Amino acid sequence: MSETPHPGQEPQDGIRGLPAEDAVPGSLGRVAIVTGAARGIGAGTARRLAADGMAVAVLDLDAGSCGATVEAITAAGGRALAVGADVSQDGQVEAAVATVAEEFGPPAVLVNNAGVLRDNLLFKMSGDDWDTVLSVHLRGSFLMSRSVQKHMVGQRYGRIVNLSSSSALGNRGQANYSAAKAGLQGLTKTLAIELGPFGITANAVAPGFIATDMTAATAARLGLTFEDFQAAAAAQVPARRIGQVDDVAHAISFLASEGAGYVSGQVSATGNSPAR
Repeated sequence: MSETPHPGQEPQDGIRGLPAEDAVPGSLGRVAIVTGAARGIGAGTARRLAADGMAVAVLDLDAGSCGATVEAITAAGGRALAVGADVSQDGQVEAAVATVAEEFGPPAVLVNNAGVLRDNLLFKMSGDDWDTVLSVHLRGSFLMSRSVQKHMVGQRYGRIVNLSSSSALGNRGQANYSAAKAGLQGLTKTLAIELGPFGITANAVAPGFIATDMTAATAARLGLTFEDFQAAAAAQVPARRIGQVDDVAHAISFLASEGAGYVSGQVSATGNSPAR
């Protein structure tokens, strides 16, 4: 999950356009916002939702960095809009959501994916390292959800999907990241309770190891080559392979669909080892 200027970002990957007949029923014409969508899981998710028939707002810290994702969607026949905003800033969030509503119509789907890494052992972790990670992941998801739910309540329909992580259960050198991802699971369950009566679901996806710039940065921090790091991770996964951006995007696609209307308050683990 990413906002472009921060280190430990994910690469520009994405899902190829799907044939129109493969679009998810009930998704045509819906408006989605995906944060941290300039690259990696966010970009893959934006492309997947566009292939499902949604108009997608591709949101990242710098609108200019969203160009590749927007171009990929439009080239495949979809509708996309680049939006710049710092999700940890209330005013910027409100302005971004207002722009989407004006350009595309009221958003019905929100994927809170924006995130950063500031990994370090506890005794080396600065207050700024802690605050930055909690602000982007957790405060950002809160602000985006609060702003978008107003439009969802008006439609009596909405889908919120938060990107958590298997690290929510704890991970050496990631006290800030683990706390943020665990917090997102609590936020998800609370949103499901509060917003359920208005036809809005809230779920989280908690990926294990996904091949991105972010996991490459973790490998470097541990002094491992990315190849060795991936091989060790794959040995712990039931599928015995490393997860790809598309694997997460497909899971999000289901949770964002009309067919997932009776799934709410859930945390879906993708590709994790049995112990997690």
